[in-house]
Amino acid sequence: MSRRVTKQGAAVEAALASDTTFRSAQELHAGLRVDGRPIGLATVYRQLNTLVEDGRADVVQGPDGESRYRLCGPSEADSHHHHLVCRVCGASVEVASSAVEKWASQIAADAGYTQVSHTVEIFGQCPRCS
Repeated sequence: MSRRVTKQGAAVEAALASDTTFRSAQELHAGLRVDGRPIGLATVYRQLNTLVEDGRADVVQGPDGESRYRLCGPSEADSHHHHLVCRVCGASVEVASSAVEKWASQIAADAGYTQVSHTVEIFGQCPRCS
């Protein structure tokens, strides 16, 4: 589905593209306002949700329960993947692990579940923050 690109949507996507770390909607909103872009927090959330729905952004739940967002790279948008995320600075490393996929499939099969999906988010401190 092709969506119309708005000024606000372009601003949120540009803000995400300016950094590879996972950031909250509040952090993005504050940065946009500092840059002189008058955009409401609700609009930031809507735009982020659209990017996630379209597969152009990833979202993870931080250790504090807050959603954090990052723009997907070209190869990430089309593939199932997981992230190792620094809980201090938000830096992330993409993790593609067949072991995780096998584990999730086995757990589901053992319980009799079918048509299973999953998300795996691993948090720690990156080498720079350790």
